[in-house]
Amino acid sequence: MVTSKVGKKGAVYIPKRIMEQLGIREGDRVLMKIENNKLVMEFIPDPLSLALKIKKWAKTTVEEFERESVREQYELYSA
Repeated sequence: MVTSKVGKKGAVYIPKRIMEQLGIREGDRVLMKIENNKLVMEFIPDPLSLALKIKKWAKTTVEEFERESVREQYELYSA
């Protein structure tokens, strides 16, 4: 467990070690929600980065890409 300070305008800085462990880079987005009176932050992977991880990228149709994108987004946001 690590602590972080709240900066100007409510900015919360994520320690470098955690960013590296999760693959978070400057400009990436996180989902924030309150659960049981606690702030929970979830890293939202960039859709392009996810797409590039598909092994058969060159053989993927637009429809397959959209279907996979919808599935990934559903998994990320339906929690």
